[in-house]
Amino acid sequence: MNNSGLSTLNPDKAVFKETVAAGEGWMHVIKKGQIFRITDLHGNQAVDTIFFNADNIEERYNSANTMREQRNVYISTGTQIRSNDNNVMLTVTADTCGRHDTLGSACSCESNMARYALDKRYMHSCRDIFLKTMLDWEPGMDKRDQVCNINFFMNVPVNPDGGSNFEDGISEAMKYVEMRAEMNIIVLVSNCPQLNNPCNAYNPTPVEMTVWDGE
Repeated sequence: MNNSGLSTLNPDKAVFKETVAAGEGWMHVIKKGQIFRITDLHGNQAVDTIFFNADNIEERYNSANTMREQRNVYISTGTQIRSNDNNVMLTVTADTCGRHDTLGSACSCESNMARYALDKRYMHSCRDIFLKTMLDWEPGMDKRDQVCNINFFMNVPVNPDGGSNFEDGISEAMKYVEMRAEMNIIVLVSNCPQLNNPCNAYNPTPVEMTVWDGE
């Protein structure tokens, strides 16, 4: 792990690379020991993400265990991303953004309506993207598997009084976060389509997924 936050990996040696368009879902298996990078290609793009144990999908990312064990509500270099069984699923090995949100969860039809306006209810949302992507996945999952997620590159600072707000993003073009899989992992991503708050600078953009084999 590089304490500077910078990666030492060579993109030319990656075993997998794919661009995910704004508002699209993505699901992929990351094997134990592999390194997984999400790159914010244009800056300020929120990437809603859930992790599952590929060998037992009943074990999945848990925000409470992750925050409690590291005593921090933000994710950055060195964070151990933990499951509902309190096992370490992934370790963040490089991060040039600085921090990532664990509190904001995913936008939905209901939150679009409650936060913004009644006529925003039927806009695309990460909850819908998660569900569509899971239903297309074999052996098949459903909305009960939509646990609280990580929002990579999203800025939701915690106020001194304990509240939080969506703020302008702190990420920039080509910022990235890298994680080493500590077990076989299924990654579920909604590349957020949100147009109503600053998380995407009101302009959702593509992101890039890259995978390297471990040493």
